[in-house]
Amino acid sequence: MSDLPDFTVNVDQNRYLPEGGREVHAIVSVEASGGPSTGPTSNTAAAEVIIIDTSGSMSLPAKLMAAKQAAEAAVDSLRDGVRFAIVAGSNSARMIYPVEHRLMVADAETRANAKTAVARLDAAGGTAMGRWLRFADDLFAEHRDAIRHAILLTDGKNQHEMPEELDAALAACEGRFVCDCRGVGTDWDVSELRKVASAMLGSVDIVADPADLEADFRAMTKATMGKAVGGVSLRVWTPQDARLRFIRQVLPTVDDLTAKRTEAGPQQGDYPVGAWGVESRDYHLCVEVPSGHVGRELRAAWVKLVAGSGADAEQLATGNVLAEWTDDEALSTQINPRVAHYTGQQELAVAIQEGLQARKDGDVETATVRLGRAVVLASESGNEPIAELLNKVVDVVDPVTGTVRLRKHVDKADEMSLDTRSTRTVPTRKGKV
Repeated sequence: MSDLPDFTVNVDQNRYLPEGGREVHAIVSVEASGGPSTGPTSNTAAAEVIIIDTSGSMSLPAKLMAAKQAAEAAVDSLRDGVRFAIVAGSNSARMIYPVEHRLMVADAETRANAKTAVARLDAAGGTAMGRWLRFADDLFAEHRDAIRHAILLTDGKNQHEMPEELDAALAACEGRFVCDCRGVGTDWDVSELRKVASAMLGSVDIVADPADLEADFRAMTKATMGKAVGGVSLRVWTPQDARLRFIRQVLPTVDDLTAKRTEAGPQQGDYPVGAWGVESRDYHLCVEVPSGHVGRELRAAWVKLVAGSGADAEQLATGNVLAEWTDDEALSTQINPRVAHYTGQQELAVAIQEGLQARKDGDVETATVRLGRAVVLASESGNEPIAELLNKVVDVVDPVTGTVRLRKHVDKADEMSLDTRSTRTVPTRKGKV
């Protein structure tokens, strides 16, 4: 593999442990810069499948028209040479464009034909997202060397297949393509769509107003066109008798990668992180190591960024997570500012989701405590977008102590926006590192 972006890996941590200490935390920052052109003349192989919910609930003129315009905007954003298809999803999946079960090559003619086909869309039937994903995976089957991306738009809950069917579909499709998910309106389930997006290494968001779909689809497709390399993983080696307790993406969103491990050789595993363009992401690692005596030094983890899988994977960048035991209490009790910041951001996401669930369950006391804690964490970390969303759900009496009152009347779109975006994080503020 050649002509890749320039990747760098940087590690922030406090390496010092007290005697007997076993837990090592680190923030691993991965940045990609430079690399080949990903504009209209890029030679990077890419494949795109746009899945539009065409169940009966989408038949409202405002929704269906907005979905059509969004799909057309996505098609217009494809660069020449990209393989693509548009799929309608209801109780099953069917081709919108092309008619044949295959991907077409994007050019002026096929984009025009695709938009003509989209204009004829109608809506009827139910919702079975697992079947839609399997259908997309089948379309991607002949293009495994391409950067594979899907957009999934729905306006409802996955009511026309069993939960086990969706879980099985996610297990079958995981790691085979990235899928960004969007819910239009307020009749869909945030946790359900978040589960799909997390399994497929994609994003999830609410588009409360159908009129905003077009801009959102255009932005998602342009972002995909900016990817230069797919199939990237963090390969983490740990020493004998050590254990990787967790590995989580913490910027730009919180996403736990721990369960996505595939073995990659003795004492090392791969954790998929999807396709990359010019961008940066941060990951929080926690390694449990054997306790050591004062003065002992240890490489607690060796992190490699790789493209591909197995022994043939290309190494893009590396970084070391270190441990050193000391009897200097001032050293061993220091908390690395970036570790502290992202630990707080992870707690913020949990506090919001637990608080909103308690609110739905009628548990006012728990909802008030958890959302109050979220207000504190959002303020401390400088996460202003989340703070603004919290202000639409609670009245903040004191952001320092987390004293809040639940609002009696909350717009459902505001509540869902807070839930959906609860995992979005912000970088460490300047001057705090």
